[in-house]
Amino acid sequence: MTPRALFTKKHKELVKEGEKSMKETANSCTVVGALIVTMMFAAAFTVPGGNNGDTGLPIFLNEKVFKMFIVSDAISLFSSTTSVMTFLAILTSRYAEDDFLKSLPRKMILGLFTLFISIVGMMIAFSSALFIMLDGKPSIVIPVILLSSIPITSNVEPWP
Repeated sequence: MTPRALFTKKHKELVKEGEKSMKETANSCTVVGALIVTMMFAAAFTVPGGNNGDTGLPIFLNEKVFKMFIVSDAISLFSSTTSVMTFLAILTSRYAEDDFLKSLPRKMILGLFTLFISIVGMMIAFSSALFIMLDGKPSIVIPVILLSSIPITSNVEPWP
């Protein structure tokens, strides 16, 4: 028996466990990404402040904070779409032994990274929309923005 064949024979259960783990993670992250896609798509068309009745353009179109809202909404939408597509690629993978070496870990890292970026973009869009709607009242906006950053920073671990 060759070393490769012996390794494959001895690690069949490990491949099954890895496949199960990858599918569960990808499935959960796909749901989260799809929810973010839905929210960010809707937010792009229901802009804070509404639209001008005569022109149909957003009322706050020339405000810097509104531009930050639109850019962060777009970044969140595109990165969450990328993460959903990446996790779908993981779910439809063949899960061969060689896939666990490079292909699947790269896809998982890309999917998690783009999902994280979409969450950050979503929180920035939320904060900028809140800033627009509350007309920049710092006594309300600053505490809420600080509270909205807790989900982002709570799972970030420092480098060893």
